[in-house]
Amino acid sequence: MTTQRLENHLTLTINGEMVRLKEVSPTMTLLQYLQQSGQTGTKEGCGDGDCGACTVAVIGQGCDRKPHYQAMNSCLIPLAAVAGQEIVTVEGIANGQLHPVQAAMVQTGGSQCGYCTPGFIISLFAAYYDRTLEDAAVEGNLCRCTGYLPIRRAAQRVASGQSGDEGVLHVGGDRFAAKLEHVTPELSPLSYTGNNQQFYRPTRLSDALQLLQHHPESILVAGATDLGLEMSHHRQAFPVMISLEAIAELQQLEQMAEFVEIGAAVPLSRIEDILRGVFPSLDEMLHWFAARQVRNRATIGGNIGTASPIGDLPPVLLSLDAEVRIAGLVGERTIPLANFFKDYRQTDLQPGEIIVSVIIPKAIAPNATRRLSQSYKVGKRGTDDISIVAAAFTIDLDSEDRIVQARLAYGGVAATPVRAIAIEQQLIGKPWNMTTIQQIKPLLETAFTPLTDLRGTAEYRKLLIANLFEKFFVETSGLQ
Repeated sequence: MTTQRLENHLTLTINGEMVRLKEVSPTMTLLQYLQQSGQTGTKEGCGDGDCGACTVAVIGQGCDRKPHYQAMNSCLIPLAAVAGQEIVTVEGIANGQLHPVQAAMVQTGGSQCGYCTPGFIISLFAAYYDRTLEDAAVEGNLCRCTGYLPIRRAAQRVASGQSGDEGVLHVGGDRFAAKLEHVTPELSPLSYTGNNQQFYRPTRLSDALQLLQHHPESILVAGATDLGLEMSHHRQAFPVMISLEAIAELQQLEQMAEFVEIGAAVPLSRIEDILRGVFPSLDEMLHWFAARQVRNRATIGGNIGTASPIGDLPPVLLSLDAEVRIAGLVGERTIPLANFFKDYRQTDLQPGEIIVSVIIPKAIAPNATRRLSQSYKVGKRGTDDISIVAAAFTIDLDSEDRIVQARLAYGGVAATPVRAIAIEQQLIGKPWNMTTIQQIKPLLETAFTPLTDLRGTAEYRKLLIANLFEKFFVETSGLQ
C-alpha cells in the first residue's frame, strides 16, 4: 500500500451516473461538491450534522453484511471517503414519477417551506428499503416549520401501503431494490492526492501502520463525524489523512461467552443492531447518542480516540470495565479504558499506534448474584445534542443486596471521561438502599470540579452528578 502510486482522480456514482473528479480536495465535503456541481436539492442547514437538511443515501454494509441504503449527513463526509461508492440524492429517486415516499409527502401535505423536505425524503427513502418506516427514521431531520404531524402521517401512509406505491414505482420493477442485489458495498484501497492533500484508504491494518510510520503527521479518520465539523467549516487543514473504515481487522464484532470485542471502525448503528439487549446501558446511550445519519458513520474507536470529555460512549464503557486493544508496528497491547485517557484530548496512544478494538467483559464480579446497569445523558435536546453531563453506573450485588462492585462513570465533569473511584470503594459492602444513596450523594457533589459554560453551570453539573446516581437507584429498585 505504501508504495502504491498516488492517483489524482476520484470516481464515485451519484444517482446512477459515474463521476470522475480530478485534483479536487479530498476534504471537500460531499455536500460542498453536490452544491458546486449544481445538485442543489440537497440543502445546507447547520453544517454540523444536526439538522438533516443535507441527508443523502449511501449504499453501505448493514449488520447482515448485505448492501443497504444508509442515510448520512453529506455535510460531514469528506469526498474521498465515498470514492467508489454509490450515492442517491433527492434528485435521483424520481424517474418520471414520484417515489412512494415523495407521493406520500404530497398526499399528506408534508412539505411547508420545503427547505428540509429533501432531507426528510431521503431518510424515509432509506427506511423504505429497510422496512423501518417509523418515527425513528426521521429522528435526525429538523423541520423548522414544526410540520412534523403530516410528515409522520406520510411515513405511516407508506408503511401501510396507502401511498399508491404499486403504480408509482418505476416500470419494470423497483430499480433501487434491484440495485441492492447487484452492488458490492466493500470499500477498495485508495491512494489519492489533490489540492496538495493526500488521502489514503488501506484495507489492511499492517498497511495502515506502515502509512502512519511514513506519515507521522497524518490524521486518522473513520466516520469523520467529529473531524467533519472542521472540514465543513474550513477551520483546519489536513495535509495527510488515513482512513480506517475499510480495514477488515477493525470491522469485526465478535460475541464470546465471556466478552464482546468490537472493532474500532464498526459503525455505531451496527453495534446498536447486533448487540441490542446485551448491555442495557450501551443500548440506552446509543439511543440518545445522535441521529441515525450520524450513527451510520460514527465509530466506537473514533468516539474514544478523540478523547472528548463529553463523548457519549466513554462513561458507558468505563462503567463496564472495557479494555482497549492497541496495535503498533512492534506489536499489540491491551489496557483498561480507565488508563487510556490522560488529559484533555490526550490519550495513551503512542506515535504510530492505532486503536484496534474495544473489549467489554460480560461477567459480573465474583460473589455477586446480579448486576444493575444503566446510563443517562442530559442535554438541551433529548436526542442529537451534546451532553451537559453523561453518566453510566454498574452495581454488582450479592444475595443480600450488598454492593460487591461499583462503577460510577461520568462525562462532562472533568478534562477527561472519568470514574468516581474513591466513592466506588466506599460503596463496597454497603447495602443497596436509599440510606446508602443519601450518604453518598454529598460526596458525589464534591468529587469533581466541572466547568461553567454555555450549556450549564458548574453547580448544576454537580447536582446532576449526584442526582443521576439517585435516579439510577430509584429506577432499578422499582420505587418510581
